[in-house]
Amino acid sequence: MVKIEDYGEIETAWCPGCGNFGIRKALVQALVEQGLAPKDILLVSGIGQAAKTPHYIPCNAFNGLHGRGLPAATGASLAHPGLKVILTSGDGCNYGEGGNHFLAGLRRNVDLTMLVHDNQIYGLTKGQASPTSLEGMHTKAQPHGVHLYPFNPVAVAVSLHVGFVARGFAGEQEHLAGLISQAMQHKGLSVVDILQPCVSFNKLNTYEWYKKRVRMLGQDEHDPSDWDAAIKLSYEFGDSIPLGVIYANERPSFQEFFPVLEKGPLAAQDTDYGKLGGILESYA
Repeated sequence: MVKIEDYGEIETAWCPGCGNFGIRKALVQALVEQGLAPKDILLVSGIGQAAKTPHYIPCNAFNGLHGRGLPAATGASLAHPGLKVILTSGDGCNYGEGGNHFLAGLRRNVDLTMLVHDNQIYGLTKGQASPTSLEGMHTKAQPHGVHLYPFNPVAVAVSLHVGFVARGFAGEQEHLAGLISQAMQHKGLSVVDILQPCVSFNKLNTYEWYKKRVRMLGQDEHDPSDWDAAIKLSYEFGDSIPLGVIYANERPSFQEFFPVLEKGPLAAQDTDYGKLGGILESYA
């Protein structure tokens, strides 16, 4: 039986009060509730404070380049069907440097879970605006305010009919753990955009700011299979910010288009040396 203690208590380099603590706790809670031991999962990340998460959870891990976590997670998921692959990185990593990979990932719909720690700032490099920073927000690098329209990852994910799209909040651990569990159990790419306060560099989107605005979607309030309603809901971000499953469908995962993967990981399959010899001879 898997227990919380199996994932340990590890000293981190995060600032006291950082929203990443809540995300880590919610992730571990979701893993334990699903009966998944550290050996059963692979955590992948890029670069950033959020991307340090695999360092702080004892499990299989891959820490890659800035914005390049999704390609590595995609490769791992394709090479080892059935392995629980979780990409956990920040908004700058996934939506900025990794923006094109994000779009490609949505189109492919590879079977993996993408947790985006969205603090609307670059925390590791000391406070520049990120793709999701709100217009008018003042930072050390933008002292006169941000003049770019913020990127809306939830709307983009819904518009490309990805398998599962949700929004959570680091300050609501129980609710977030439930969303992560649902995301992991859904077939295809599951994107969970997690609102995460950065107590050191984002003085606008604080815990207090979020708690005045976030609201959990009621069970009968929204049908996640309704694409039109999901699109409308994805643009609701201001005085009211909905938390929960925004969109979900039964679109085939990318893996389903490759019959060879039905037998499991390629490394575990028998080699047909006769067929291999024939292929080699064809190049002679």
